Amino acid sequence: MRNTRSLTTAAAVAAALAILVCGGCSSSKSTTSTATTAPATVTATATGSPTAAPTSTESASPSAAISGTAATISSTTVGKYQNFLVDARGKSLYLFEADTSSASTCYDACATAWPPALTTGAPTATNGVDQAKLSTSTRKDGTTQIVYNGHPLYYFEGDTAQGDTNGEESSAFGATWYLINTAGNKIEGS
Repeated sequence: MRNTRSLTTAAAVAAALAILVCGGCSSSKSTTSTATTAPATVTATATGSPTAAPTSTESASPSAAISGTAATISSTTVGKYQNFLVDARGKSLYLFEADTSSASTCYDACATAWPPALTTGAPTATNGVDQAKLSTSTRKDGTTQIVYNGHPLYYFEGDTAQGDTNGEESSAFGATWYLINTAGNKIEGS
C-alpha cells in the first residue's frame, strides 16, 4: 500500500512538471506575446534534464523571483549551441547588447518579452559555470537580477520548453539578444 501511494505521488509530481514545462508549448520567435510561466526550482544536469520536481515556492510569472530560494545557474549543450547558461530548470538565459554594465536597461514592454532572471538569494553556479562571475544587481523596482560576467541575464518569452533557444540573435528593443556561454561571452554565428 505504501509503495502504491509513493508511486501515485511520484506520478502526480511528474504530471505537474510536464504541464509546467510545456505550458502552451510553442516555438514562436515573436517578441510581442506575454508568457506567464515561471521557471521552476529544479537542478539541471549537463544535458539539461531535470533531476528534481518543482517546489511549492515557484513564482507566478517569468519576471518574478523564485520566492525563498537562490537561483541555480548551470550550463547545458542542446542542439547546435555549446555550454550556454540555463537556470535550474534548463530554461535558456540571454544577455542584451544594450546593457553596457551590470545595470539592466530592459523595462516595461522589453521586460515583458524578455523577463529578467531574478533571485531572492545569492545565485549558485553548477555544471561548469564560474561562481566568481556570478553576481546580482538591483533593478529599478527593487528586485534582484542575476548577472554573469557583468551581463544582466534574461529569459525569452518565446522559449516555452527546456532547452529552447528561440531568442538567440533576435533583434528587439534596440539591440541584439544572445545566449551566453560559460566564459561569460555572447554566443553568435548560428
